Amino acid sequence: MRAPLDPEMFDPVCPTDLTPIRFGDKWAGMIIRCLEHGPRRFSELRVPLRGIAAKTLTKSLRTLERDGLVARRAHSEPTRRVEYELTALGRSLLQPIAAACAWAQEHWDELIDAREASSLPARPGQVARR
Repeated sequence: MRAPLDPEMFDPVCPTDLTPIRFGDKWAGMIIRCLEHGPRRFSELRVPLRGIAAKTLTKSLRTLERDGLVARRAHSEPTRRVEYELTALGRSLLQPIAAACAWAQEHWDELIDAREASSLPARPGQVARR
């Protein structure tokens, strides 16, 4: 039996859109990390991904499956259930995702400063950034 996913696996105050490195859609990298230690049911994935709507999680899982990164397995015995797990191709993304996470942690303050600076209103005589 696998240990349950940690509900605090992803920091709720850490906006995923702040990190400029993406793997698929906004949620794909986090879904891949949730599947790192074995297959998970949809409801298990929703625990650490509490900010995602069921419809969005379904769409992300289908996209990951289409791209060959995640396999969907339906079991009928002893009880009907569906699990998602990483394929070999999906597992090959774990190291690049870890590198991207390490880079983002190292440059977090710079990323926040740049984001905040770009959202400030332009001063008189200064051209607004887009």
